[in-house]
Formats: sequence, structure tokens, C-alpha cells
Amino acid sequence: MTIQAMTIQAMITRSMTMLDDFLVRAALGGIGLALATGPLGSFVVWRRMAYFGDATSHAAILGVAIALSLHLPVAAGVLTVALAMALVVSTLAAKGWAMDTTLGVMAHAALAFGLVAISFVPGVRGDLQSYLFGDILAVTRADLAFIWGGAAVVLGLLLWRWQALLTATLSEELAHASGINPGRERLVLTIALALVVAVALKVVGALLIAAMLIIPAAAARALSRTPEAMALGAVLVGVVACLLGLQLSLWQDTPAGPSIVTAAAVIFAAAAVWGAFRRL
Repeated sequence: MTIQAMTIQAMITRSMTMLDDFLVRAALGGIGLALATGPLGSFVVWRRMAYFGDATSHAAILGVAIALSLHLPVAAGVLTVALAMALVVSTLAAKGWAMDTTLGVMAHAALAFGLVAISFVPGVRGDLQSYLFGDILAVTRADLAFIWGGAAVVLGLLLWRWQALLTATLSEELAHASGINPGRERLVLTIALALVVAVALKVVGALLIAAMLIIPAAAARALSRTPEAMALGAVLVGVVACLLGLQLSLWQDTPAGPSIVTAAAVIFAAAAVWGAFRRL
């Protein structure tokens, strides 16, 4: 074997070893999540859907309990329950319900029902914290495939309906005048949000999913002039927050999921200060 062939083989082996490294897998999982939460989070911020995201993400715990009790894949249970919750909330909003109180009740009730239900599943109590706050450091290759596949579907949905979603977000009357059905666009966001909840559960957990939707988008809004720039900026903030949070977790032995959200919050504060300074 020539020296050049040995060098190439060594590089391939090194690449495979890197993918086996739990920290590399964690970073790839976080980046995949940021690709989905950045653009979707922008719509959550524009439409003031923060509580909508909370209700859907908190329902994920109930999905975990149902999946484990029926011996189904956790992702399938989470996706089903999150989609059901999102559809219920979206339907109530379309019917003109006062959503602040309704969403507050549904978000906390879904979390409480999920926690009670999961307590009846044998052998799960020890893993409860990972479902609540994520366990990104335990991401496997199969998890990576699911995260990146889910992110690709979410991005595909948003790119496909981007202009229609923007129009419906700006004004439902303008959407109707343009031949766009606002209800259909709301359904697209509902499906995308349920997918993101299923994808994000492993990374940041049910309690922090809404934070990764809202904080990067809010940080990017302070520095952006166009919707597209805000969506791209939210992705960038999410990626940087993930890498910084993982580094903080490695240095200080802090929980990885909350560390990622902490890094995002620090970036948001810096962006808000910079935005205010720029407007002076």
C-alpha cells in the first residue's frame, strides 16, 4: 500500500471516528434543529404564536407516555399527539376563541396529564428529565437521520408556501384578495410545528422547545430588514447557540439543553442592545 493510499485510509477512518464522537453527533443534531426552528420560529414571532408553541410542545410528554405504554416508537407518539394538539388549537383560534386563556389552560393541562400518565409507565421515571430538558449528548445516528429528515420536511413545507405564508401573516384580507386561503396556510404551520416538536424533543426537551422557536427568531428580528434575512438570521443564531451551549456544557458540566437556550438568550440580549444602539 502506498503512502498516499495509507493517508487517505487514515483520513476516512478519522472521519468515521469523528461521527462516532458523541459531541459531534450532538452538534449535528443541534444544527439540524436550528435549520427547522429558525424559519418556523420567525412565523411564530410574527403571528404571536408563543403560547401555541408551548401548548404543542408540552403535549409531547403525553405522546411519550402513550407511545411507551403501547410499545410504539416515541417519535410516532410525540408526532401524533403534537399534531392533534396543534390542530385543536388552530381550530379553536379559527373559531374566534379567546386564545390567551385557552392556550394557557391547554398547555399546562397537557403537561400535567403527560407527567401523570408517564408515572404509570414502568422504568421511565429515571428518564423523565431527558424528555423534559432533552438529552442531546445521547443523540445516535438514527436520531440524526430523524432530526435532519424532519428538518428537511419542515424547510420544504415553508419554502413551498413561503410567499403565501407571508401574505396570510401580513393580512388575512389581503390573502383572500390574492386568492390565498389563510386556513390552509395556518394548517401548513400547524403541521410544521408538530414536526419540529417531534424533532426537538431529543435535543432540548418538551419544556425548552418553544424557547428555541422564539429566542433565535426574536434575536434575528433586531438585526434584520427583510423576512428572509430574519429567517436566515434565526438559523444562524440557533446554530451558534447550539455550539456555544455544548461548549458551556463541556466546560462546566451543565445540562446541555438548558445551556443551549441560555446561550440563545445571551445572544438575544446582545442583539437587542445592538439594535437599540443602531437606532440612536
